[in-house]
Amino acid sequence: MKFFNREKEINEILGILGEMPDNVCFIYGPINSGKTTLIMEIIDRLKNDKKYRIFYYNLRGVRISSYNDFFDIMFEIREDSKFKQLIKDADVLVEGIKFIEKTAKLFNESIILPSDLAKVILSKQAGVDVFRYLERVFREMNKKGLKPVIIIDELQRLRGLKSDGELLDDLFNFFVRLTKETHLAHCFCLSSDSLFIEYVYDRAELKGRVEYILVDDFDKKTALKFMDFLSEDLLNRNLSNEEKELIYSYVGGKVKDIYDVIVKLKLGRDLEEVLEGKLGEELNHLEELLEKVEEGYGNVEYNEVLEALKLFKNNYEIPKNRIKR
Repeated sequence: MKFFNREKEINEILGILGEMPDNVCFIYGPINSGKTTLIMEIIDRLKNDKKYRIFYYNLRGVRISSYNDFFDIMFEIREDSKFKQLIKDADVLVEGIKFIEKTAKLFNESIILPSDLAKVILSKQAGVDVFRYLERVFREMNKKGLKPVIIIDELQRLRGLKSDGELLDDLFNFFVRLTKETHLAHCFCLSSDSLFIEYVYDRAELKGRVEYILVDDFDKKTALKFMDFLSEDLLNRNLSNEEKELIYSYVGGKVKDIYDVIVKLKLGRDLEEVLEGKLGEELNHLEELLEKVEEGYGNVEYNEVLEALKLFKNNYEIPKNRIKR
């Protein structure tokens, strides 16, 4: 299926990439609003532009319990017998950079790293750590006219992960170093957890060092156009205005939900049955959450949660100052 209607956000991101790196960029928005699809479209559009070196890391489904786990995600570690002799005879950083220059040509791949150099970095021999090493690598890339871009998807997967210090502190200090201080690389972080983004912002002291790009659910006009787009592509017919209004009344502008409904119509399901089924799923999730809260989950008062939910009974949007943190 071809990409649909995120040109505003695409142009904003491409505009940032066309300038000197200066801020850490958070791409945020509701769950299933299309953040990953958007960034993959950006990557696809840039794949033939030889000046970019994009390193994309999706943390979904990855178990991260230590600094070493994150290190393994960032690099593709390979055995290399020739490199073992090199690090005995020469500067580790210099030889490592030469090696990466030869192996980091593939687009949208992790940085390939010889296993012996990985051991040196992890043991912090000669004061070499992963972030200092990467800075040297990106500096060499810049000298050759290349533009490194780091993308961390599902950022909230790093919540609470600790190393010798705090990985989040190390990581975002490094990102600030790459963007605000040295202008060596663009750094994008994607998450639907805006509270976690706020936590990172406060913890890493990012005031004046970040930029935010919202990838939101569609407004009604765009949602109806999306339904037309999908029905023509998947159903080979147009939905009636009544069908589109009914879909919107149940799922609003939520991109994934609209897509799921149209796919089920393609399979021959009844529209009202599909929509009632989705509503039932949401009610079950909410009831389960309330049961957990009543049993003490989350360290919040059950009655306070009920009062917060009641605010939304007659209003779709509520000022955040009306809800307790």
